[in-house]
Amino acid sequence: MTGAPPTALQIERLLLKDEVEEFLYAEAELLDARRYDDWLDLLTEDVRYVMPIRRNVSYGSWNRESTQAGRDICWFDEDKTTLRKRVQQMNTGVHWAEEPISRVCHMVSNVRLIEVRQDEVVVSCRFMVYRNRQDDETDFFVGHRRDVLHRIGRDWRIASREILLDQSVLLAKNLTLFF
Repeated sequence: MTGAPPTALQIERLLLKDEVEEFLYAEAELLDARRYDDWLDLLTEDVRYVMPIRRNVSYGSWNRESTQAGRDICWFDEDKTTLRKRVQQMNTGVHWAEEPISRVCHMVSNVRLIEVRQDEVVVSCRFMVYRNRQDDETDFFVGHRRDVLHRIGRDWRIASREILLDQSVLLAKNLTLFF
């Protein structure tokens, strides 16, 4: 059974999806390699980096499942200034929660283009971040993200990121990592 050949628009969207996936994979590699200053360069100056707290809610109360950035408490509700300060602090080598330094692995999957505009895409993906510290401290963070990426010249930049963990209770001792 053969279908109609792909249209130019379908091919263009497929190439765009591949380009966005490669950007997200390269970002994960930067974070795993602790190249935080290079990671900051991937963010727009007006970036919004948010991780709401997830709540256990009754069936049908989906609008209450996550706290609202700017209104409620979130795990993260940051801009580039606060992210830069976190990176500067980690780069000092004197960080109580990162001594000794964590080993981290970011995995990104299920990348989908939700909206495509001229120089902007809205991307949804799933993630798993594994962290190991000391001899026996192991954390898994699993969830999904919604990113808004802006094309600046030939490069992509993260304009906003919403991180939704698939857990309501955070079992990790700290949140020093980036998602």
